[in-house]
Amino acid sequence: MSAEPAAERHLTEDEEHLAKLGYKQELARSWSGFSNFAISFSIISILAGCLTTYGAGIANGGPVSISWSWPIISVFILIIGFTMSELVSAMPTSGGIYYWASKLGGPAAGFFTGWLNLIGLVAVTASVAYGCATFFELTFLAWGWMDEFSLNTVFAIFLVILVFITVVNIFSSHLLALINNVSVWWHVAGAAFLVLVLIIVPDQHLSVSQVFTDTYNGSGWADGSTSSLVFFFAIIPFGFILTQYTITGFDASVHLSEETQGAAKTAARAIWQSIFYSAVGGYILLLAVTFAIPQVDGAPDYASIPAGGVAYVFDAALGSTWGGLLLFISSCAQLFCATACLTSTSRMMFAFSRDRAVPGSRLWSKVNAQRTPANAVIFAAVLGALITLPALKSVNGIPTAFYAVTSVSVIGLYFSFAVPIFLRWRAGDSFEVGSWNNGSKYKWMNLVATIEIVVVGIMLMLPTSPFGAPWRDEFDWAAVNYAPIMVVAVLALLAIWWNVSAKHWFTGPVNTIDQAVVDAFED
Repeated sequence: MSAEPAAERHLTEDEEHLAKLGYKQELARSWSGFSNFAISFSIISILAGCLTTYGAGIANGGPVSISWSWPIISVFILIIGFTMSELVSAMPTSGGIYYWASKLGGPAAGFFTGWLNLIGLVAVTASVAYGCATFFELTFLAWGWMDEFSLNTVFAIFLVILVFITVVNIFSSHLLALINNVSVWWHVAGAAFLVLVLIIVPDQHLSVSQVFTDTYNGSGWADGSTSSLVFFFAIIPFGFILTQYTITGFDASVHLSEETQGAAKTAARAIWQSIFYSAVGGYILLLAVTFAIPQVDGAPDYASIPAGGVAYVFDAALGSTWGGLLLFISSCAQLFCATACLTSTSRMMFAFSRDRAVPGSRLWSKVNAQRTPANAVIFAAVLGALITLPALKSVNGIPTAFYAVTSVSVIGLYFSFAVPIFLRWRAGDSFEVGSWNNGSKYKWMNLVATIEIVVVGIMLMLPTSPFGAPWRDEFDWAAVNYAPIMVVAVLALLAIWWNVSAKHWFTGPVNTIDQAVVDAFED
């Protein structure tokens, strides 16, 4: 591609911005700003994360872990979103997380950030699809279509879901944009319906005082105490995974920025708006579920929730018919979410491969006739299936090894966010901001965002049960939180790969457009 034909073709403002960053327009730029918002909103999916990890919130703190922790952690995540909005406005590219890190911190920063982001995206796609399969089976059980819960059946449904979302993602990006637009309204209407049912149908509700002051410690730590320092500084933070896992994946707005019109502004708005609206909607939904917690002998039955999750609340408070309907609405929302997750993952893999950081880069950076990275879609889905194989092995019917994948998805994604956020803070006023920026507020926003990610990331790697603590007499490998082992192993392998090989050939983002074109726009 030469400078002259490019000039004759009159590149759009988006294409000019992309050319300045060194890339030619390969993907179809057919997404509106609303569609860009929709994919992050769909991946956050309050009907997925809020409901699949509800039991973890109740077990680690009780109702206060919902009524107080959710809004507090949401504010911190919104700050993270603002810092990323500023970055995507300046550099709106697919795979932007590692692109930002490369430009601000060099090839090594980009390499490690890219792999953390890619691993996190593959893991979150797998965890959402598996959660979706679980909810579909719970729906069938509630309606009497199945006799018993089976992990083998869940895994079979999981594979069917992966095939379905793969086929959908191979079609045109315009179809995906339409699906994500529908997903937004499904989430809004579905969440509103769930809230209304939970308010109207149950015979009894908890009091406002119970929802905002009741505590519960079902973690096994501190002998069940709810007044010790351990409870407030360790147990309740274990429950942060409810918020941190739910409100994640908003980097999809970044990965789809090369397909979005007016990306410098629309993708930036999409990030913080998807977080804000999800935080508000999720809080209303969680409060509705918490008010509907069933009571046994006049006392809230918090002890049954960690094992039974939100399905127990629905069944006990609403009955199997209503409970099954709410589970079905959530299952469909999770299917939308899984579809969007695979879209985001494939775009990240396409971009990272475009810069030759992934083995087999030529395959994963190809686009088909519909201008979608079909090979990357298929590979991401297959990889998701492989890392979910531990779910076939259970302990007392619970796929404990797989739950570590959920933690890894959160840790991988948020740690990858932290690198460019910190590097932008370190760059100070020398950073060339885009049309959407935080002004001088970056000085405290980026620092707060980095600290929050590190603190919560460490909390998610601690043993969540005394049975998973090696120094305890009751230690059992089946209860181990495998997240820190997996994170350390991944970082060690990346460090070895970088020092032995990658540093000799990975130089960061690779221009896919003539340098003459880039220079012409910079003049």
